[in-house]
Amino acid sequence: MKCASLLAGFLTGAAIGAALGILFAPEKGEDTRSKINDVLRENGIKLGREDMENLVNKIAAKLKLDKAVERED
Repeated sequence: MKCASLLAGFLTGAAIGAALGILFAPEKGEDTRSKINDVLRENGIKLGREDMENLVNKIAAKLKLDKAVERED
């Protein structure tokens, strides 16, 4: 059970890392969202359009917050 949890955490981290890498690529937002959705579906994670937009918005907000904190330091 512990191994499955570790594997799930690793796969989640890998998916988020891949999504962040794609987000920083110089492409249109629609193309980027489509690529992220494709990668997630390949890994068995299915998100609707609204869920995908919410995920992208959460990631973008987190990145903006992290940048703001770095600037304060």
